[in-house]
Amino acid sequence: MRTICLYFEIHQPMLLKRFRFFDIGTNHYYYDDYANAAHIGEVAERSYIPALTTLIDMVKENNGAFKVAIGISGVACEQMEQHAPAVIELLKELNDTGCCEIIGEPYAHGLSALASEQTFRNQAERHRALMKQLFGKTPKVFRNSDMLYDDEIGAIVADMGFKGMLTEGAKHVLGWKSPHYVYHCNMNPKLKLLLRDFKLSDDISLRFSNSEWNEYPLFADKYIRWIDELPQDEQVVNIFMELGALGLAQPLSSNILQFLKALPAQAKEKGITFSTPVEVITKLKSVSQIDVPYPMTWVDEERDTSCWLGNSMQREAFNKLYSRAERVLLCQDRRVKMDFDYLQASNNFRFMTTKNNGLGMDRGIYESAYDAFTNYMNILGDFIKRVDSLYPSDIDNEELNSLLTTIRNQDHEIEELHKELNKYKNQLPVEEEKVAKPAKKAAKPAAKKPAVKKAAPKK
Repeated sequence: MRTICLYFEIHQPMLLKRFRFFDIGTNHYYYDDYANAAHIGEVAERSYIPALTTLIDMVKENNGAFKVAIGISGVACEQMEQHAPAVIELLKELNDTGCCEIIGEPYAHGLSALASEQTFRNQAERHRALMKQLFGKTPKVFRNSDMLYDDEIGAIVADMGFKGMLTEGAKHVLGWKSPHYVYHCNMNPKLKLLLRDFKLSDDISLRFSNSEWNEYPLFADKYIRWIDELPQDEQVVNIFMELGALGLAQPLSSNILQFLKALPAQAKEKGITFSTPVEVITKLKSVSQIDVPYPMTWVDEERDTSCWLGNSMQREAFNKLYSRAERVLLCQDRRVKMDFDYLQASNNFRFMTTKNNGLGMDRGIYESAYDAFTNYMNILGDFIKRVDSLYPSDIDNEELNSLLTTIRNQDHEIEELHKELNKYKNQLPVEEEKVAKPAKKAAKPAAKKPAVKKAAPKK
């Protein structure tokens, strides 16, 4: 039986404010609070709230036959809790239906997997803990930022205990193979891979409301018929997209939500089911490994990292940011750690792209890629000054690691000595009492001896 695996991504970066060169060293706040609040409110109202409400209705109307997976970055969670708490409540309601799987991912939606394994692991673990806290479930399947994947990343994800991973079904990787099977990581067969069908996904997320598209208008029966006409041995169709496609990329006036609601009934007629990623990797066996020596993503025609790291400006910003990654992990300053999260977001590097992908690009407050680069580097200059003030730049990372390890070991020894001292302090009254008891017994008056009569003197 064929099944559809439907996944939606939720991520919103922290929007940066204009930061001048003269602000470096004097102003340590980098964000446009008004723009962030307004943007999150608009996205929630136009997309997330109606889309999530529709998904909840679909689960209820189909008596659990409809299932879906959701991934939300840690940074997006922070912003939703502050500016659009209704989105978090709807996510909890959808999760409580038992027909939704929460997917793991990097907390900051950054590219740390390409720069710092330690940072990448830290990001994934923090996100996993947050999902457990919010939804009561520990994610078993992982999706890297923008579906970023290669063999080494897969091995790290498997080592962290994840059972499966979502990524792109890129042509240059698959070749003649189909994305409609379960595959596995070539460096660790325990990690199963679900590959996105980019055509069927983009038919909804990119082309649905395009009146010049030769398949316009797209109806649910036609879409399910395409899936049903696939070769019979192809078992799973992975449709992955941003949740913002429902309402933003494809406006609600295009009837995108009505199209989505009609899918389960049409699928049922064809004997096609819906499954969550963990159900797919549990029920289906891998048919073979996938070899991905170079990173692939779900962005642009090339499906690579060129939209973030394709020019010298992007690479300079990226390398400079992660040059302080180890020091940020070692420090205890919460503001520094928070800023590192927000500056990692992949969107910051995409604003600097000089690629022409044919789709156009909204750069927000920036007039050009060079404008985005200048603003980001001003902020990064201030951030690095703050990190270096905690740990001087003339101390290399290895020496710093060694020093901090020694300090932590000394702290641990002192803590153990304090515990031992407190233990003896608690035992002292008991020991004093034991010593005092024999002393009291010794203080008792001795028993009187019977008087001995003296013999009378001889006469």
